[in-house]
Amino acid sequence: MSAEKPKILVTGGAGYIGSHAVLALEAAGYPVVILDSLEYGHPELVAQHLQAELIKGETSDRALLDKLFKTHDIGAVMHFAAYIAVGESVQAPAAYYRNNVTGTLTLLEAMLAADVKQFVFSSTCAIYGPPKTVPIPEDHPKNPISPYASSKLMVEEIVKDFTQAYGLSAVVFRYFNAAGADPQGRLGEDHQPETHLIPLVLQAALGRRDNIAMFGTDYDTPDGTCIRDYIHVSDLASAHVLGVEYLAKGGDTTFINLGNGNGFSVREVIETARQVTGEPIVAVERDRRPGDPPRLIGSSEQARNILGWQPQYADLESIIAHAWQWHLHRHGRAA
Repeated sequence: MSAEKPKILVTGGAGYIGSHAVLALEAAGYPVVILDSLEYGHPELVAQHLQAELIKGETSDRALLDKLFKTHDIGAVMHFAAYIAVGESVQAPAAYYRNNVTGTLTLLEAMLAADVKQFVFSSTCAIYGPPKTVPIPEDHPKNPISPYASSKLMVEEIVKDFTQAYGLSAVVFRYFNAAGADPQGRLGEDHQPETHLIPLVLQAALGRRDNIAMFGTDYDTPDGTCIRDYIHVSDLASAHVLGVEYLAKGGDTTFINLGNGNGFSVREVIETARQVTGEPIVAVERDRRPGDPPRLIGSSEQARNILGWQPQYADLESIIAHAWQWHLHRHGRAA
């Protein structure tokens, strides 16, 4: 009989990526407890599709964390809880540093007090800033250009220092563009307000917006629109399970990109969505947005080499088809 797997604490586990990670952990046989403020999370989806206990609270609440670690035998922490809107972070940097940095510091201190030293952290490719080389390797220079990105890089530095000083072991994942939905349609992306391209395109397909804007059509790319590395959220989630297993085997702190290793343009996304949905989807050309690099593609070699990770849904059609199935079920067509 196999040994019982350790319980995993997942912060932000009622959110988009966190809930998919919980689904993947449970499928792999891990018991899970979720801590989520529910500011953006979806408790009804947790109740409907996940086995995990859901505790409402903040990562900055040390008393709550101490109680949680006392009442649950936690083996590792997977930390997704963060504010993620780049534009908002420019307008309200204090909230981002307080939530993303101070909240994480409090969580790490509570972990260490409870002798929990395995940590999987949700970082971002935004720490690299405008790329000097594409695909972007993990040793690319770090040049964050928003408080959101800076807050994530600060946590990465804290993780390095805690590894050195306190024996923390961590896998830090730098995400490219998470997209898609659970292939079985149980979970998906539902941000309010929505800022991500694929759900916005699908809103247009559902008749819930008149059109989709293409910001910049004169970039130095094959079709003139920006190219981004879209990674299926279920593939992202599977990497986190591999991260937990890597740490359980005594793996050292490591920093890993999570992307497909190839990119798709804005025009390609819109055209594929037209094919998947059968809807015309009106696209309108707009001026470039400041700070948008022409290409953002990540090297995924380390994820493959260190963790043995293999994406299952690397094609754009699967990513959009799973997202479409979710949005159609969740929101329906506009009346």
